[in-house]
Amino acid sequence: MTKQMTLAAYFNPTGHHVASWRHPRAQRDANVSIEHYVEMAKAAERAKFDMIFLADSSATRSAHIDAISRSVQFVAHFEPLTLLSALAMVTTRIGLTGTVSTTWHEPYNLARKFASLDHLSHGRAGWNLVTSSQAAEPANFGKDGVRTHAERYARAREFARVVQGLWDSWDDDAFVRDVESGLYFEPERMHRLDHSGEHFRVRGPLNVPRSPQGYPVMVQAGGSDEGRELAAEFAEAIFSPHLNIPEAKAFYDDVKGRMQTKYNRDPEHLKVLPGLSVVVAESDDKAAEDFELLQSLIHPVVGREILSTMLGGLDLSSYPLDGPLPELPATDHSSMGHYDSIVSMARRENLTIRQLGARCAGARGKNSIHGGPKKVADVMEEWFTSKACDGFCVLPPYMPGQHVDFCDMVIPELQKRGLFRKEYTGSTLRETLGLPRPPDKRSPR
Repeated sequence: MTKQMTLAAYFNPTGHHVASWRHPRAQRDANVSIEHYVEMAKAAERAKFDMIFLADSSATRSAHIDAISRSVQFVAHFEPLTLLSALAMVTTRIGLTGTVSTTWHEPYNLARKFASLDHLSHGRAGWNLVTSSQAAEPANFGKDGVRTHAERYARAREFARVVQGLWDSWDDDAFVRDVESGLYFEPERMHRLDHSGEHFRVRGPLNVPRSPQGYPVMVQAGGSDEGRELAAEFAEAIFSPHLNIPEAKAFYDDVKGRMQTKYNRDPEHLKVLPGLSVVVAESDDKAAEDFELLQSLIHPVVGREILSTMLGGLDLSSYPLDGPLPELPATDHSSMGHYDSIVSMARRENLTIRQLGARCAGARGKNSIHGGPKKVADVMEEWFTSKACDGFCVLPPYMPGQHVDFCDMVIPELQKRGLFRKEYTGSTLRETLGLPRPPDKRSPR
């Protein structure tokens, strides 16, 4: 069978575009509307998306008040695992992936929550493993400052190992529930972790049985060297920020090469999914009109502040909006994948801060395309067949409008070309992604 794309539907409340909430086809109160998310999840499942993806932040976005008061992203929204648990009750096949940071959480609580979600959804949970670099977040946890990039990733790697160890607390067949003998579980099938490391001391066992997938699917997003290493060791899907095929292919080859040579993992067991923001309409001209409408709704201060955030908190307020991006070094708060891609784009196209802000604020540093369904499918097919990706993380610029349009227009075009499934072939997220189920490693047998 010809290899097909993996597609994740990235749900921000009103959409990924920073001015999404102002579009007439957006749900303005989406950040507090479970009905909105239920409708979007059901549409994604009808279209046979592999998974829903929810981002998260542990603080209200820290930026100029004139900017954040005009934006909906990371201001006030549902906590991901609570929302995904609700969506598990109204869907049956689509994966449910949420972001939880290793910086501000503890391994035991996280392992327990995701194992529970995996049981609630009958094997459809996914964890997006991230570290946190926002300057506003430490104060919400009684901390004085953000850890360095190296410290965050060292903690994250130990965190991931502890979580996986906790997920192996019970053998698959530990709970016999034998009424006749009165034995509920076999004691030898329970395992204490007894982890003692640089960052964590965790006794275990986890007080949730081994979940349907063994481990929930592990997802990662990071373009730095430390992020690539983390993905190569643990990730089964990775969201990448690259804006052109050569850069994306170099990233793809690098991460998959590390998997094979350093961790003896099958490269097919990692799905590389670059972000793609799509405005689709019946024709290229109508899509261009809709895109220009969205761009016209971006306030220039919002664009500048989003650009500043994506560059790691660089202060751009003293530089003219219609001047070039100044030569400023990356900060320790920067996502190196985003920083390198944005600076490269600015230099290559000679963009002003205003232009770069509008470009980045619209898709927030991800690839953006507008056109009819054939044009959109052409771009996706080129990336996929060039082996620059295994599929895409699709970012509807406004919701529900563009999410529904992508499902109704682009998905059928991809299916017609044999690039995407027409039906689910598995019941768990691992089965949908073609990933193996981890065995219960600690079983004495």
